[in-house]
Amino acid sequence: QVHLVESGGGLVQAGGSLRLSCAASGSIFSLNAMGWYRQAPGKQRELVADITSGGSANYADSVKGRFTISRDNAKNTVYLQMNSLKPEDTAVYYCNAVLRGYSDYGIEPGERDYWGQGTQVTVSS
Repeated sequence: QVHLVESGGGLVQAGGSLRLSCAASGSIFSLNAMGWYRQAPGKQRELVADITSGGSANYADSVKGRFTISRDNAKNTVYLQMNSLKPEDTAVYYCNAVLRGYSDYGIEPGERDYWGQGTQVTVSS
């Protein structure tokens, strides 16, 4: 089994900062891209940022220049530093990992998506 455990959400005033962390653990053979998605009430889940195992990052236009994604491959952990937060950033933030794991029969043949449980970020105006 694979587990993604998130931490770092909370309540912050507009203009403030938060740092999210997500650690992947369990039966992992290889870990490819990791990223953060968010879902606000009544809206679809959307990509915030993702990063490849080589460190190439991609951001949603709405967070460019304010958020920074990074990862520690040795710890299978991805981070999201969020600065200059706005009320419209309020959402549940979900960690995502694309990886190959181990099954009872050995290494799985392909990559799969795994999701964390979500962490609430609330930005007050």
